[in-house]
Amino acid sequence: MSPRGAQLFLDMMAAERGAGANTLSAYQRDLEDYEGFLATQGRDVAGATTADLRGWLAALSARGLASASVARKLSAVRQFHRFLYAEGHRGDDPAAVLEGPRRSRPLPKVLSQEEVSGLIATAHERAGEAVASVAEAARRARTACFVELLYATGLRVSELAALPASAANARGDAIIVRGKGNKERLVPLGEPARAAMSAYRAALDRVAAERAAADGRKAPAERGRWLFPSGAASGHITRQQVALDLKDLALAAGLDPARLSPHVLRHAFASHLLAHGAELRIVQTLLGHSDISTTQIYTHVLDERLKSLVRDLHPLSEGSGD
Repeated sequence: MSPRGAQLFLDMMAAERGAGANTLSAYQRDLEDYEGFLATQGRDVAGATTADLRGWLAALSARGLASASVARKLSAVRQFHRFLYAEGHRGDDPAAVLEGPRRSRPLPKVLSQEEVSGLIATAHERAGEAVASVAEAARRARTACFVELLYATGLRVSELAALPASAANARGDAIIVRGKGNKERLVPLGEPARAAMSAYRAALDRVAAERAAADGRKAPAERGRWLFPSGAASGHITRQQVALDLKDLALAAGLDPARLSPHVLRHAFASHLLAHGAELRIVQTLLGHSDISTTQIYTHVLDERLKSLVRDLHPLSEGSGD
């Protein structure tokens, strides 16, 4: 099968399944890995056998890849071969009988409510400090906006980075977010997050005014398309920059930077909601999970809540009031 077959598969994933750019890039890397291994064996996709696939999986494990990474790569290649069979490019599916490595889903890293409160307080303290430049003041206001928004909404970092500027002016108690597969969902937004957005936009206006004054012109009235603009090719801030800013905040708050990332705040959002009685289906909707099984990683929180209920309320429990 020529590289054209892989491109047809990726086109199908984008058009029919709504796969995003990051997902497509991951699939492409996995298929290139697979085809590269076959080439070393003098084989190609058109003639690959189940034995060839097992050889590739063994080579992945020998390279030290974690079982989760191997399983992800196999999933991509399975879907590729299924596509080739369904479209008539091959008369069989050599991946159909393969079983992937067993994966134990680790519990997500979660910060306590006290730790998140400390991060938010530190972010606002830093944003309120006198600094040498309006650009640094805007960066600190942006970090405070990041942490408020991520914890208030549970957004993915890609969703946060690509928020439109109109999100800061949205009326009501929610904003519309475009997530995976280009699907939109309504995400509730509290007053602290709204205030953080307003403070950040005001800081951006001060930066624009200073630059305009230095150039001898008026500050632009138009703020641009994105809530978090940058010089990146996309026009908005990158996921990597969001992560770096949060690491910097963790250090300032006395927290191990390895424990903080945008995804950790997403986990905190979900876990803390469940701990306070939210239903799993509601959290699934808020997170934008298409499948409830993805949200069930948080059932450890429900288990702890159920244990607490039994411990505190059961008549034979030592913790009961009787």
